Amino acid sequence: MAPVISVQNLGKSYDSGTVALRDVSLDIEQGEILALLGPNGAGKTTLISSICGLVTPSSGRITVGGHDIAIEFRKARALIGLVPQDISIEPFEKVINTVRFSRGLFGKPRNDAYIEKVLRALSLWDKRNAQTRELSGGMKRRVLIAKALSHEPRVLFLDEPTAGVDVTLRRDMWQLVRELRDDGVTIILTTHYIEEAEEMADRIGVIDNGRLLLIERKDALMKQLGRKHLRMQLTAPLDALPGTLAGRGLSLADGGHSLIYDYNTQAERSGITSLIADLAEAGISVRDLDSRQSSLEEVFLRLVEEGQA
Repeated sequence: MAPVISVQNLGKSYDSGTVALRDVSLDIEQGEILALLGPNGAGKTTLISSICGLVTPSSGRITVGGHDIAIEFRKARALIGLVPQDISIEPFEKVINTVRFSRGLFGKPRNDAYIEKVLRALSLWDKRNAQTRELSGGMKRRVLIAKALSHEPRVLFLDEPTAGVDVTLRRDMWQLVRELRDDGVTIILTTHYIEEAEEMADRIGVIDNGRLLLIERKDALMKQLGRKHLRMQLTAPLDALPGTLAGRGLSLADGGHSLIYDYNTQAERSGITSLIADLAEAGISVRDLDSRQSSLEEVFLRLVEEGQA
């Protein structure tokens, strides 16, 4: 099956000399959730805006549903719903009317049953006759999502959708995202909440300085790049590491009551067996062991640091 979105050798430079995107290529499959991670100014929003036809690339080609965004803009854009970072909605319009209006902009016939379904899914039905200026910031963001879904898009872009949203609204929002994915809608999101990407995404893309450093399935990324941390609780605390253990990658923690050992899960040998033997030889007794996998945040930070090196 052909990808629903195909980006080929995309570049974007501005007259000021700023290079926002550098030869970015990626394919996005129908029905997946792709999380784009990167620091501020990395190029995430420029990439999304280019795919949505809001920014004209300097080079490269983009297709959405097989339609070239530059040549068949209307057909491509009709497949896309976009929830931008900035909240910009008519303050004196009723919620239900602003969502209906967005549907009409795409030439869709009136469908009050569908609009009601969207508003109920976003807990906006009770606010349907309220002016948008009366809503909280989190509820206004829900209105943006309702507007983006109003024309029944097959691709939904969420650019920092939970910024400024409380925990309850965030939870409900992600439940809706899961339901949309189950209905075959492709979701592309940017977020600063890396734990959300770790929980929600099928694939992770990391962007920095306009370059796509990596795009990989989340589980494969964690397996390939993740490390494990072994925490060894000691029977007696240490003031310092013995010289015989120098160079073993150990560090003291918990006021000398624990030793931390980092190791690569993909290495042929973890080194744990020989390490335990060396500890025993040094007269260090271990009371308990605990290991954990690196989080996606740690993997992301390491990728960015390596990309800047």
